[in-house]
Amino acid sequence: MGGHCIPIDPFYLSWKAREFDFRTRFIELAGEVNTAMPYFVLDQLAAALNERGKNFKGSKVLVLGVAYKRDIDDLRESPALTIIELLRKKGAEVAYNDPYFPTVGRGRKYDLNMTSAPLDHLEEYDAVLIVTDHSSYDYAQIVREAQLVIDTRNATRGIDSPKIVRC
Repeated sequence: MGGHCIPIDPFYLSWKAREFDFRTRFIELAGEVNTAMPYFVLDQLAAALNERGKNFKGSKVLVLGVAYKRDIDDLRESPALTIIELLRKKGAEVAYNDPYFPTVGRGRKYDLNMTSAPLDHLEEYDAVLIVTDHSSYDYAQIVREAQLVIDTRNATRGIDSPKIVRC
């Protein structure tokens, strides 16, 4: 979950409710789950790489989609940015592709300084991580050409392949 208002507005509601001695535990719990999702995705990726005898350090990972949701040009609160940063900290070589963002530079929280990579030579990546399920992607082709696909958006539904890890 990302975007500008979705993660912020419920926390405002929760804060305001406390003024009236009303607890909004469900809102707070949902926020905690959303905040933890990039770490969960990295755990899934680590397990899949480990099964293939690889680890993060030195692995080549392509992140598909950096927008916070499908077919838009908005990066605000995108989980892809956190995922890219975490992968870099773990020593992975990270590239991204997003038809809406030819470059990603400096933001409020991130200074990625990256250019969108072409979708050719997918076999050269140790993993392709689907973070934003843009409708322009040919998921069948991506699965055919990639060594490993981590699908966080169920974009590969209907495609049967041992290369796919859905989370």
